[in-house]
Amino acid sequence: MTTSFERYQKRRLISSYFSVVISISLVLFLLGMLGLLVLNTKKVADHFKEQIALTVYLKDNAKEVEIEQLKKSLAMADYTKSTTFVSKEEAAEAHSEEIGEDFMEFLGYNPLQNSIDVYMNADFVSSEQVDKIADDLTSKNFVDEVVYDKPLIALLNDNVKKISFWVLIASSVFTFIAVLLINSSIRLAVYSKRFIIKTMQMVGATKGFIRRPFIWQSVKLGLIGAILALIGMAAVLYYLNNSFTELNLLGDIKMLVILFSGIFLMGIVITWISTYFATSRFLNLKTDELYY
Repeated sequence: MTTSFERYQKRRLISSYFSVVISISLVLFLLGMLGLLVLNTKKVADHFKEQIALTVYLKDNAKEVEIEQLKKSLAMADYTKSTTFVSKEEAAEAHSEEIGEDFMEFLGYNPLQNSIDVYMNADFVSSEQVDKIADDLTSKNFVDEVVYDKPLIALLNDNVKKISFWVLIASSVFTFIAVLLINSSIRLAVYSKRFIIKTMQMVGATKGFIRRPFIWQSVKLGLIGAILALIGMAAVLYYLNNSFTELNLLGDIKMLVILFSGIFLMGIVITWISTYFATSRFLNLKTDELYY
């Protein structure tokens, strides 16, 4: 009978530890993924900014040497990420494929112009800086016009600011919720042993002596939960990096190490603090209050 009861207690204890580990690992995993989102918000925003092209249309009388000089100056400019020269013939061919017919047969000539598509570095993609770049390029006598999607640039920059703000708010709220959830799991685990705590206290054990095994046990559970969370984060990060190679999510190793270390330490610190205060609460309760 005693053996059966001991097995039951052991299973119950294992189940309690398992639920605490799962709770800690899930909360830390979600917190870590939110951290990855925060770290890569700018990178994702920069990726979309760098897809916006500024198109420089050249006059038909532009000399070859002038075009080459412009291409070289654009390639060397701080604001340039990459450039693509599109001849009027290539532009006509691409346009014919889009509309499904050869428009030059109908017109009898090619009305399109040679152009250079300039993809800029993200730091220069703002309405003010692009306007300045466009004005500078338009001032050249062999440039006909400079075209870019000004409303899209303004909208993109506004949305990036809004998203960054709300991501920071969500991160703060979720961090607070994560601490509360882990704290609740730890308190439930300690609550199930409140009578053991009070018994040890009644036979003369000091508060530090009583707390020590509970804190150590919770820290071990926090370590296991943190390791599981980090494994999950690493798997998701590896998948996303392979799926979206252009974002280069593994490029900033230093920041990733800081994030992973932070999640690991958080699993230890939160469980330690939660267990300390949970055991202190039951140590300060009167015996009659343990039943409520």
